[in-house]
Amino acid sequence: MIELKRYDKNPVIKPNPDHDWEKGGVFNCAATIFENQVLLLYRAIGNYETYISTLGLATSKDGFNFTLYDEPVMKPEHDFERYGVEDPRITPLDNKFYIAYTAVRTPVPKGDVDFHIGIASTTDFKTFKRHGTIINEYRNKDGALFPEKIGGRYAIMHRAPEPHMWIAYSDDLKTWKDHKKLFSPVKKSWQDFKVGAGAQPIKTEKGWLEFYHGVSKDFHYSLGVMLLDLHDPSKIVSILEDPILSPEMEYEKVGDVPNVCFTCGAVEKDGKYFVYYGGADKVIAVATIEKSKLLNAL
Repeated sequence: MIELKRYDKNPVIKPNPDHDWEKGGVFNCAATIFENQVLLLYRAIGNYETYISTLGLATSKDGFNFTLYDEPVMKPEHDFERYGVEDPRITPLDNKFYIAYTAVRTPVPKGDVDFHIGIASTTDFKTFKRHGTIINEYRNKDGALFPEKIGGRYAIMHRAPEPHMWIAYSDDLKTWKDHKKLFSPVKKSWQDFKVGAGAQPIKTEKGWLEFYHGVSKDFHYSLGVMLLDLHDPSKIVSILEDPILSPEMEYEKVGDVPNVCFTCGAVEKDGKYFVYYGGADKVIAVATIEKSKLLNAL
């Protein structure tokens, strides 16, 4: 059975009681390599009454020890995200870094929440250009852009309608069409309730590597992994039957939402994949696996 190896000093980022914007929880971070460092763009909660998320920034030379910024780098600025910017995924594309994130339009604590996939871009992670929301026909989240065009078009994974994973294509990053169901929950398994994209897709010689999440009917969030065809990513080349990470540690089992391992970002570094994930919607942890070992298993 193939599993990720947890860093023995997890969690790598915890809530900061000295910062009002991140004193409640830090979790669900995007990850990329920027200026020869691992960069995380993470979701932060301060006020539990409003539960409005902002995005903080952290950098690391070794992938384990992080330097954090004192202020969030992305806050809600527009009506379509006025109640939170959540769960980002970073994709290098067209000489920029694009961030697909969950833009929350209505208050979280008050019933049925309205959310869609927001798109932002940056070149320096200091200023961010908002491009609005996409695929607005449904409530939608888990947006993860592919890092290059496929067949001359942009591609994205998303989750609408639930509980499936979908792929769609676009000529301009605005209008998305040719939606195709990629993967569905598997009955009587660790992912029998719903599934969704996790990290941004990573290109390998064997296919697009996707670390995704699966949710069981008892609401345990675990991580799985699949390979998608390089030329037609709606085709699954290989998928591991068992999860590669499930809630076992206290920081994964006890928090704002119990029993959660949820990734929004992974990077390739030093011959390994570093998978960053939120533990119980409270802290950020990292787990690794050798690239050759994982690809051979797939």
